[in-house]
Amino acid sequence: MTEYLITFNDEWVPEHTDEQLRAKGVAGRAVVEEMRAQDVLIFTNGGLDRSTAVCGVESVDGKAVFTDGPYVETKEHLGGFCVVDVADDEAARYWAGRLAVALDWPQEVHRFRGPGQARHPAR
Repeated sequence: MTEYLITFNDEWVPEHTDEQLRAKGVAGRAVVEEMRAQDVLIFTNGGLDRSTAVCGVESVDGKAVFTDGPYVETKEHLGGFCVVDVADDEAARYWAGRLAVALDWPQEVHRFRGPGQARHPAR
């Protein structure tokens, strides 16, 4: 099995009414529940709010230096994600497609480099 990150960028999501967002939440949660039922979901979040960035941190002379908000100015913000453990790229594309249709906004799929790290603690 291979782990994949399925993400969407907050900038890709058009304005919605509260009612529309609630409906998207119901549709998205249904796909996530199906992922759980098929035991492919490792982790998902409830969506990120760009206004909630806690801090940025970088190394300066070997010490962590923290700044308020995101590290760099950018128009793009991670809006939400899930991590799945599936057989191959085709299966990851299937789940990303299910989310894209349920939410009606684009998704990206990224393969993790290392095998099975999220489900298997270091020994």
